[in-house]
Amino acid sequence: MTSEYVPSLDTGAVAEPAALARIVARQRAELDRLREAAATSAAVERATGALMATTGCSPDAAHEALLERAEAGNRTLLEECWLTLGALMPAASATGTPAPEPPAPAAPPESSAPAGTAKILGRLGKALLAVGSPQQLAATLLEHLAPQVDADAVLLYRRLPGDVLELVGHAGLGATLAAQWRQVPPLQGIAPLEALKAGEPLWLERFAEDRERFQLIDEAAGHWLSRAWIPAPAGLVLGVVRRPEAAFSLAERELLQSVARLSAGRLSTLDATAEPVSSDLSRPVQTVLDALPGATVLLTPLRTPAGEVEDYRIDAATPNAVDILGRTGHEMVGSHLLESYPSVAGEALWQGYLKALGGEPYEGEPFVYEEVLAGMTVAATYSVRAARLGDALLVTWLRHDPEERQEQRLAELQRLGNLGWANWNLVTRQVNWSPQVYTILGRDPGRGAVPLDLLPDLVLPEDAHALARAVSELARTGRSFDVPFRIRTGNAVRHLRAVAEAVTTGDGTVIEVHGFVQDLTAQRSAELALVDSERAIIMQRGVLEAERAVAARLQHALLPLPSTPVLLRGLRVEVAYLPAQAGVHVGGDWFSAIELPDETALFVVGDVAGHGVDAIATMAQLRFTAKGMVTTGSSLTGALARLNFLLLHSRDAQSTATLVLARYDPAERRLAWAQAGHLPPLLVRGGKAHRLDRPVGMLLGACVDPVYESAEFQLEPGDRLLLYTDGLVERPGEDIDTGLDRLAAAALAAGPASLDDLLAAMLSGERRDDVCVLDIRVPGAGEE
Repeated sequence: MTSEYVPSLDTGAVAEPAALARIVARQRAELDRLREAAATSAAVERATGALMATTGCSPDAAHEALLERAEAGNRTLLEECWLTLGALMPAASATGTPAPEPPAPAAPPESSAPAGTAKILGRLGKALLAVGSPQQLAATLLEHLAPQVDADAVLLYRRLPGDVLELVGHAGLGATLAAQWRQVPPLQGIAPLEALKAGEPLWLERFAEDRERFQLIDEAAGHWLSRAWIPAPAGLVLGVVRRPEAAFSLAERELLQSVARLSAGRLSTLDATAEPVSSDLSRPVQTVLDALPGATVLLTPLRTPAGEVEDYRIDAATPNAVDILGRTGHEMVGSHLLESYPSVAGEALWQGYLKALGGEPYEGEPFVYEEVLAGMTVAATYSVRAARLGDALLVTWLRHDPEERQEQRLAELQRLGNLGWANWNLVTRQVNWSPQVYTILGRDPGRGAVPLDLLPDLVLPEDAHALARAVSELARTGRSFDVPFRIRTGNAVRHLRAVAEAVTTGDGTVIEVHGFVQDLTAQRSAELALVDSERAIIMQRGVLEAERAVAARLQHALLPLPSTPVLLRGLRVEVAYLPAQAGVHVGGDWFSAIELPDETALFVVGDVAGHGVDAIATMAQLRFTAKGMVTTGSSLTGALARLNFLLLHSRDAQSTATLVLARYDPAERRLAWAQAGHLPPLLVRGGKAHRLDRPVGMLLGACVDPVYESAEFQLEPGDRLLLYTDGLVERPGEDIDTGLDRLAAAALAAGPASLDDLLAAMLSGERRDDVCVLDIRVPGAGEE
């Protein structure tokens, strides 16, 4: 066990345990601070009230008196409150009658203790705020006195009527010894009683002489060779025992007397009923836990004033128990549960602890925990058990049997891999199969396993020979095999695989064979389906390639490209057509650039929707019809209307196309143009590029009665006009305006360069669509 219980949650990520511990520590520190402030205020108010009751002064005067006494005695206000409360507590007399009211107390004498002792008393006075019982008071005293006076144990006795002494608190004392000395009758030679009667400390520093005069605690064992019994107000006596036989120094005596007075004041505010000796289980339980393996701890509940459990204190632990901070065994003792295992709070385990405190043993659901062993992270399965022991809980983390977990993992591996293991002993003829082998072979387990030499009898006849040869070779020479075969189960054929290897003696005799059988039916079915799919794809690709070749030849026949720029009616025209690089279809992009009989020139760029032979046929129909209409005198808008009618009544009535028509009159250098849903031409003039405003015109084949309008403008020397299809500017996921702006920038950057440079700038990467461009230039002064 290397850290705290982490419950399984469906919500995912659990917080880092160390971070949780830090959060809990900060919250605990803040809670302790608030409790300390409240306890300090209560102590000051109680001491102020006591002074008011005995002196009749006002609250302000009583508080001022406490401050003056603290300053005069070089003490803290809290120390002064404890001393005042102890001095004002009337002790019970030996006859059982109340002692007379004491006179108003005078200010305690100024302390002569060194500054170091004053600091110790200051820390102790503050620590007493957290004390909730006489037993805790004794533990706190031992914690502060052990490093100062070598104290091994602290005892707090209270004087009862009849001079009987009652042990109300102890620390460092075993349960058995505490039970023996719980109540001490008024006998001769009882050191604490003698100190109370004399009202003076009793320093026992010579063991041999002291044992002759007094009845000493643990005298026979001789563990403690020096002792001190210091009487305090309220009939209290503080006992300190230690191993060395040495005299208490002056500083130690002054410290112990001051501690006794502080203890009396704090005890006066507590319920001084003696702690049941049976509740101190930590020492005997720790003795047992020291000899146990695994992770077990003894938890003592810490309750709120209302009795609710708010935490647990770890009072004993096995050596192998480890908390979140890396503390082990005895290092954990004294810490709180939520410090060591912060994720327990509010979880099912916390509720289980509460049930166990009520007497119902608790065993939690198994959970997986990752621990680090030899620098490697290993997942282990644990469950937690808790049972009541007295007023405490004995909690054990149980690690599940590794062999059981290994078997579970092996079964899961066989199921996920659809395989099962098999073992054949050729000497004893004993055969062992895992349950998964029977499932794979479709064999009833009641019929038992099949000997190795009869395994081929289970497979299809056409595969039996290969398996029989492999089995014979393995039994004779020890050569391992990996053989695929098929079996029939019902109406289905299953594809299996057998893998086996031999165990041989020193002379090579095979005595045992082990291996596995795996069901490959799903894998084989997938392979066959993949082969069929690949064949279909290859066939389809061949058809498409043939169609592309036919379409390409048809397109080249219908749309011949000039190899060099041509001159038409005084204009220099350059043409580019680039097919798409993606896919196997040829598109329907096309152009025309011809001289008309009336001394004008016609320029057309179009794009038919779709690809393949149908698109090429539609393109040819539109191209030649448009040229014929304009050549015979049709206007540009009239030609578009007739082309729309033609497309609507063609064989493929669902086809659409975009188109731009332009007629150039060289006499006036005037260009008239119309368009049907096409991208606007780009005009470059005087170092600027802008898109022409498109006249009204819907794409061809979209509606029965569209409206088409034309526009015109005058070309000037040096002008450059680009007509193009959308493949030049469109990009996946990009707005069309971005592409048009990119074309304008490229045209300006290219300057008078050729069309190839413009295409290189625009068409970086793979082309997904055909590109068709007409580059029309008006020669400038001095140019041809």
